[in-house]
Amino acid sequence: MRFLSKFLCLSCFSLFSLASHAENVKGLYQVREPVTSQSTEERDQATQRALDTLVLRLTGDPKAAQSPGLAALRKDPQQIISQYGFDAGPPEVLKVDFDPATTEQALRRAGLSLWGANRPSILGWWLNDSTEGSSLVGDGQSSAAPLRRAAQHRGLPLRLPLADLSEQLVATAPTLEGADATPLHNASERYNADALLAVHAKEEGGQWQAKWNLWLGDKKEAGSVQGADQAAVADAVMLAVSERLAPRFVVKAGASGEQLLEVQGMNLERYAALGRLLDPFGARLQSVDGDRILYRVNGSAEQLRSQLSLAKLQEVPAGEAPVAVAPVQPVTQGATPAAAPAPAPTPQLRFRW
Repeated sequence: MRFLSKFLCLSCFSLFSLASHAENVKGLYQVREPVTSQSTEERDQATQRALDTLVLRLTGDPKAAQSPGLAALRKDPQQIISQYGFDAGPPEVLKVDFDPATTEQALRRAGLSLWGANRPSILGWWLNDSTEGSSLVGDGQSSAAPLRRAAQHRGLPLRLPLADLSEQLVATAPTLEGADATPLHNASERYNADALLAVHAKEEGGQWQAKWNLWLGDKKEAGSVQGADQAAVADAVMLAVSERLAPRFVVKAGASGEQLLEVQGMNLERYAALGRLLDPFGARLQSVDGDRILYRVNGSAEQLRSQLSLAKLQEVPAGEAPVAVAPVQPVTQGATPAAAPAPAPTPQLRFRW
């Protein structure tokens, strides 16, 4: 019980750093939409666009904003807006801050699946081919700004490499468009990201198009997009990535049955990290036994596997799961045998650090 008490105290303060590389997306509920003026009509239109952007950011579903359950909210978005204002450009934008708790409640009432703020960190290898030449986008370069704005707009925690000479030799067009991610994985080790995004964007006839590959764990996604300029093609790539990642992590209240999750190898530092990862699943602590902790959670097995993979947890094979044995109670002659203790609940999923 003392170990449990320490766990509970730690949950109040969250003093330790997250053990995984996943990141809590900053500004997830703030949306910036470009405007041409500060007129009431322009502001109302931009507010509607901001609501659509937020709903897509939180669900990954391009049809979610048109859900019948959001009809009243679309008529009056002010009910979930905490503040808004204009920021000078160029371009000038309407900045809308949505209230997280009220927004989440409204979307859940509409029956929508939500993706929490804790999301896989993405290392972006982005090569631009234009009339001015070929260049790998690096952290701190001016060419990184459109990528960062697009990632923020779509709710993705994007990191960029240094783009030094050694990395430029690796991140060539054939490598970024190829199926073998080994060279990029080797070059990415020092950045400790969860996912790798490889993009080859090129300008042709005044238009931009890009081919992209995304690796997260042992799964790969790929696609191609086009846009009028670098900013447009960056936003299109980030939107596509968001829509591919979201289904792995979204949690719809009541859609999945309760499950018991056991995690082995726990300590105080890991407890804070695990609590943040399981927050979207409504995790409820059931028991602590040594370095093993038991949670009751809402979510599918695949969603939990995807989320826990962000902390590099490994699933325990069923054959390795410990078998709970009820202790034998001694019985004194003539005494009434004590009732057998209830068997310990059996977790459906077991993981270890």
